[in-house]
Amino acid sequence: MDQLFAHLKNFYHLSREAQIALQECFQQITLPRNEFLIREGKTCRHMFFLEQGCLRGYYNLDGKEITHWFGFENDFITSFHSFITHQPAVESIQLMEAGTLWAISKEALTGLYDRHHEIERLVRIVYEKYYIRLEERYVNAQFKTATERYEELLQQSPHIIERVPLGYIASYLGISQETLSRIRARL
Repeated sequence: MDQLFAHLKNFYHLSREAQIALQECFQQITLPRNEFLIREGKTCRHMFFLEQGCLRGYYNLDGKEITHWFGFENDFITSFHSFITHQPAVESIQLMEAGTLWAISKEALTGLYDRHHEIERLVRIVYEKYYIRLEERYVNAQFKTATERYEELLQQSPHIIERVPLGYIASYLGISQETLSRIRARL
């Protein structure tokens, strides 16, 4: 849990009282490789902090898995639409490596907002960071070539290449595995 609170300080400094209240609401979970945090069609009732491991979020489109994001250490993980709206998730979240996570329920988090407005501010900042990443991903998908997207991935997140199978990376970049192989050969 020390890692979680060290990371939270990068967003907003919480009072000792708010830290204790938040700490009491988190539960540590350990999951094996290939386990699901959430499956499409189920309602996501928790937000997670990934302490150790690697996972991916993906959609099913006509029986084909389309990876749209990866999570690594120090990332907050949830199916945001499902978590916020209480509707069934349209995505699945699966661990690619065994993982250690800290979970907090939507109900516990909402209760903390009422008692500690600084926690509400902290979560708002986390949501803003998530939104910025989402918008950057959208802009990249719309306006950059496959080669540019791969080069940016290498520059900004080289650890992904070491930890994620190439098929998932190709899907994430919106290209076929063959196209990714040609791009890698050229570079």
